[in-house]
Amino acid sequence: MTSRHQMIWNEAKDYIFITLGLITFSFGYIVFLLPYEIVTGGVTGISAIIYYATGFHLENSYMIINVLLLGVALKILGFKFLMKTIYAIFTLYFLLKFGQWVMPSQPNGLPIKTLGEGQDFMSLIIGCMITGTSMAIVFLNNGSTGGTDIVAACVNKYHNFSLGQVLIGLDLVIIGSCLFIPEFGEPIDRAHKVVFGLCTMGIENFMLDYVMNARRESVQFLIFSKKHEEIAHAIGTQMNHGVTILDGHGWYTGQEMKVLCILARKRESVTMFRLIKMIDPNAFVSQSAVIGVYGEGFDPIKVKVKKKDTQKLPEEKEDKKA
Repeated sequence: MTSRHQMIWNEAKDYIFITLGLITFSFGYIVFLLPYEIVTGGVTGISAIIYYATGFHLENSYMIINVLLLGVALKILGFKFLMKTIYAIFTLYFLLKFGQWVMPSQPNGLPIKTLGEGQDFMSLIIGCMITGTSMAIVFLNNGSTGGTDIVAACVNKYHNFSLGQVLIGLDLVIIGSCLFIPEFGEPIDRAHKVVFGLCTMGIENFMLDYVMNARRESVQFLIFSKKHEEIAHAIGTQMNHGVTILDGHGWYTGQEMKVLCILARKRESVTMFRLIKMIDPNAFVSQSAVIGVYGEGFDPIKVKVKKKDTQKLPEEKEDKKA
């Protein structure tokens, strides 16, 4: 496959998985959250609050708010990211509209309560696990569901804050606004909605971070083998991984030995072990989890360096020489 074909396939794959994530999100939201009038964060949460209070359809509010935020995405995230965001916004708009049309309705116009009366909290847990996972699928494929996801992606691009952490701060403001909306009933009823909203925030963002970090989780391999050259060549050519060779000295045997040090994604572990076993079944392998790996092929370093700090470095070196 040529590089051009590979690029086209990667883009197509992104859109396929973004669509899958959006279908899953709309399913979880319409089937489990909307029928019980559960308040969530994000633009869908704002739209739901407007819908519960005024009856204005949530997909319309969702579209209006997102159109206002698209200008931010264009400037900070770039045209490529914007195209996928526009696609996601319009797709989710139609999915929410279609889903509400397909689902049977209650007398108040909301979808029927799938789990029955009195199952608000169970529906909340199931719905948020689905929506949180679906948001992670969209983000992992270079997309966004729009709204506060755009803000979170902007912050995550330049700062070492997880997407879940940023969304928590935004969601607190959105969910807390329920306390000031008289249409939600007495103060105790509003407080009830806020408590449920906080639960949705915790579960949804936990699932988002869990799925995102599981995909990014990295491990370190230390491989002790007499066939280290063959193993290093296989890993370099078949897995496209860099290999560092360390000098080892056995204390008991007194023999010199080369040690291979490799950093890889956790999902590549099975392939790594399969290659090692094919070449040297008697190899000694140590696998350990690492907190983070930054650099080429892994996550970028998202720490800002002030210009004044970089300007000081040459001066300090000159002072030492003097």
